[in-house]
Amino acid sequence: MSFEEARKEMVYSQLISRGISDRNVIDAFLKVPRELFVPLADRSFSYDDGPLPIGEGQTISQPYMVALMTLSLRLSGGEKVLEIGTGSGYQSAILAEMGCKVYSVESLPRLARKAETLLKKLGYNVRIKVGDGTLGWEEYSPYERIIVTAGGPSVPNSLFAQLKEKGIMIIPVGDLHHQELTLVTKVNGRMKRENLGGCQFVRLKGREGWD
Repeated sequence: MSFEEARKEMVYSQLISRGISDRNVIDAFLKVPRELFVPLADRSFSYDDGPLPIGEGQTISQPYMVALMTLSLRLSGGEKVLEIGTGSGYQSAILAEMGCKVYSVESLPRLARKAETLLKKLGYNVRIKVGDGTLGWEEYSPYERIIVTAGGPSVPNSLFAQLKEKGIMIIPVGDLHHQELTLVTKVNGRMKRENLGGCQFVRLKGREGWD
C-alpha cells in the first residue's frame, strides 16, 4: 500500500468512523503527508492508530487525537493560532493547510529547526520560535485560538491572558500519567472549561508547567 493509499485508509478508518465529519479537517488530513513528519526508521508506521516517537522524548500524536484537537478549535479558516509544542510540525501543517496563521513555540531547538525546514519545504508559512511554551508568544497576541500539544498541571495563566475574548484554547490538563483534554473559552475575561475526555500526552515543561 502506498503512503497516499494509507493516508486515505487512515482518514476513513480512524477519523470518519469515529465521528470526525468536518470537511475542512478531513481535506487537510488527506493532503498533509504525515510520513514526512515521522523518522525514517518508523515511516512504515506513519498511518498507524497511535503516537510515534520523534526523538528527544517527544512524540507525534495519534492521528485521531490530532484531528479531535483540530476539530475542537472550531476553525473557519484565517484564524490566528498559537501552537505550544511544535514537535514534528505535523499539527502546524494541518492548521496551515486549513488556512490558519500559525505561530508555534518549541522548547527543543533541534526539533524546532527540523520542523521549520520541513514546513518551509512543503510551502507552509509557519512562524516558529524556541522558548518556554507555557509563557506563550506575547509579541503576536492576542490569538483567536491556542492549541497545547503537551499535558500540563493546569491552564497556564500566560496563555489564557494571550487568548482573545471569545477565543478557544484546547489543552490536556492533569497529572504526569493522565490528563483530560480540556476546552477553554474566554467569556467576559473569565475561563469557561469543558472536558472532552481522557488522554495522555508528554509533559508540558516550563515556568507554568512541569519542571
